[in-house]
Amino acid sequence: MTPWTIKGELILNCNCTVFCPCVVSLGKHPPTEGYCQAWMGVRIDTGAWGDEDLSGLNIGMVMDIPGNMGRGNWKVAAFIDERASDAAYDGLLEIFSGRARGTTGLFSMLVGEFLGAERAPVLFETEGKARRLMVGKKIQGEVVPIEGADPDQPVMLSNSGYWMGPDIMVATARKGRVRDRGRVWDFDGRSAEICQIDWHGPN
Repeated sequence: MTPWTIKGELILNCNCTVFCPCVVSLGKHPPTEGYCQAWMGVRIDTGAWGDEDLSGLNIGMVMDIPGNMGRGNWKVAAFIDERASDAAYDGLLEIFSGRARGTTGLFSMLVGEFLGAERAPVLFETEGKARRLMVGKKIQGEVVPIEGADPDQPVMLSNSGYWMGPDIMVATARKGRVRDRGRVWDFDGRSAEICQIDWHGPN
């Protein structure tokens, strides 16, 4: 198995009306609407697939989950940064399909249908507290942390067992639009999360 690492930031926006219960229940509690529809973006600050550098690349994903996340049968599509080399593209596909094992290995068990992957212009921007993910017209999203008692400090869920990372910043979507593979979703104002990630595999 090829060793791999990814460090960076992940943002996610789903159709839950309040903060995603899957984070605290680790996928055992159903989403607020009974099913999960989400888009996700990953900014890789530093990373490698074997000897291939992944630093500076971005990933977008669309996830369609029929019930509790932990029960599987996910449908997933991936958009891989068009700047990726052939080797980086292949490695990222292995990582985000779960075949590379390690942190994302659960994807191989939970994804029932992989809808495909494609190269795309994947833009991940940070402006102030806002994070934006743009994948052409297919994903157009912007998330911001919710405001707490101290507006200068984010509202955090810390020390969780969530697979993405132990510390999750509670956020909301200013914009959450998906237009892909027959899916027309608008999740403005719905649940979002921001997470610093430190993933690796195959162990």
